[in-house]
Amino acid sequence: MSVASQSVGRRERNKQEKLDRIVAAASELFAEHGVDEVTTQQIADKADIGTGTLFLYAKTKGELLLLVQNAKYVEALEQGRADAEAIPGVLDAVLAIVRPIVECNRIQIDNGRTYLREMVFGDPEEPRHGAALAIVAQTEEAVAAVLRRDERVAEGDAATLAHIVSAVMFLSMAAGVNIALSVEEIVQDIRRQVDVLLPR
Repeated sequence: MSVASQSVGRRERNKQEKLDRIVAAASELFAEHGVDEVTTQQIADKADIGTGTLFLYAKTKGELLLLVQNAKYVEALEQGRADAEAIPGVLDAVLAIVRPIVECNRIQIDNGRTYLREMVFGDPEEPRHGAALAIVAQTEEAVAAVLRRDERVAEGDAATLAHIVSAVMFLSMAAGVNIALSVEEIVQDIRRQVDVLLPR
């Protein structure tokens, strides 16, 4: 291995190590205090880096929240997909995909709502926002795949219905009137709405 490639390898490892420290620090502070109560200085201090270095990885607290939450939402989606495979009924299988995402969103309600706001209103060209939107697209694809099990649902209609399910899920999780609702209450609210959409 050449000296240049060793240097690049070390530099990449150092960047990844700093990123891991930032994610761990932000995750812990956001979970403990909520995203609105944490400063970027606190995150930098906890990650043992300068604020200038922190801003190389994420320019805003919103981007930091996306950085922290995206990986959790991917895990939730994978769990939902796996659960849905074992469930024959279309409505129950759709809800199997939805439930872990709702659970993930409700761990820290203010952070969950802020994540949704950042995802929707953030710059889609920014990589972390783009990754969040990709998770939404993957969720819709998973829901559409389940909807296609019903032969009454046309191919194009499955994608449209999945988009509507995504919107229902988003509004149920983000709405201020639902802040006090439990995961189960949110899931049941989504169930009632999705049930009306499905062919009879």
